[in-house]
Amino acid sequence: MSVSAPGRTESGRRAARAGARRVATLAFAAQGVSVAAVYTTVPAVTEHQGLSPLLTTATLVAVALAAGFGSFLGLAAVRVAGPVATMRGALLTAAVALILIGQAPGPGTAVCAYVLFGLAVGGLDVGINTRAATIEHAYGRSVFGSFYTAWSVGGVLAALLTAGTARLALPVGDGLTVQAGFLLLIVCCLRTHSLPSAQVPSAQPPLGRRLWLRLLPFGLVLLVVYVVDSTVSAWSAVYLRGPLAASLTVAPMAYAAYQGGTVVGRASVDRLVQRVGTVAVVRTAALVVAGALAGMAIAPSWPFAVLAAGVVGLAASVLAPLCLASAARLRPAASETVLARLNLFNYAGVLTGGAVSGLLGSTGEFRLAYAAPAALALLVLAGARHFTRPPRTSEA
Repeated sequence: MSVSAPGRTESGRRAARAGARRVATLAFAAQGVSVAAVYTTVPAVTEHQGLSPLLTTATLVAVALAAGFGSFLGLAAVRVAGPVATMRGALLTAAVALILIGQAPGPGTAVCAYVLFGLAVGGLDVGINTRAATIEHAYGRSVFGSFYTAWSVGGVLAALLTAGTARLALPVGDGLTVQAGFLLLIVCCLRTHSLPSAQVPSAQPPLGRRLWLRLLPFGLVLLVVYVVDSTVSAWSAVYLRGPLAASLTVAPMAYAAYQGGTVVGRASVDRLVQRVGTVAVVRTAALVVAGALAGMAIAPSWPFAVLAAGVVGLAASVLAPLCLASAARLRPAASETVLARLNLFNYAGVLTGGAVSGLLGSTGEFRLAYAAPAALALLVLAGARHFTRPPRTSEA
């Protein structure tokens, strides 16, 4: 008995949808690896290159600024070559940057390599989130959380690799080269799958001021999220290494715990959204983030800080994917433009969190650097009502 043409068409659509989801999942995991590789090696690179605390802070701020510029480069690349090609190019650039950071002959080369990494990760952000929005539209249900779960798994593995490299007393460059190799392997696995896209009129109307006003609550929530994220991600290893007197082997463990918490949170978020609604998930997450950051601020020893970092990751992890998914649904036909603009709040948060935490840390006030975002996290409660539940259509 032959299969009908509609049946074959539907089967082909499901296969393409599943293939696109696998590719996007790999790309998110690769970005998680790259970001973790950079942040967890900051203490080792700082000691190896002899960077001052102020120069380290300035370098991480430069990474955030470069990422903001890179998001516009990524938007241009998505429009010209598509999101998958953009992901390939950005991952290749990130791999080169990791190798250069590890093998830099001097501080100047290392700083330039960090800036190159910022450009790459900014472009990658637009590529992977645009692709994820298209895939979620094709599925007709919440799947953004699964992509960010892969991001977090990649971060955990990279942090553990950094800790293992330090434990074996290997040069920091060796570990970064291995992680760059993983990115190159992922690039070889990326394929383009045809997906049904939203119907785009031949002449798209301008996005308009009203849309940007509707985006503002999501932007503010995303800013707070990335203030929290950068404070934990960029500086937790330095916090453990300095005020809490942890070894180079132990210093990456707060980042690993943070990302481990995000794995659990993001693996659960899609089901939680369908069960209790997006608004309830966002409000609960904001309260837990505030309490856990306060725990990091008063941590008497590094094990307590590691545990608190894990709880921060558990709750904060659900906010970014829900924010991006809700924003993309405002204008599905122009999701790449919406997400590129929204990414500005992302990098503003990274810039603010990284700069303030670094400056406070360089003056010995790291505990205050974690207490301040705890209060800021409560602002997320005000923006929670703007989040939307994804429509229920087909299941897959």
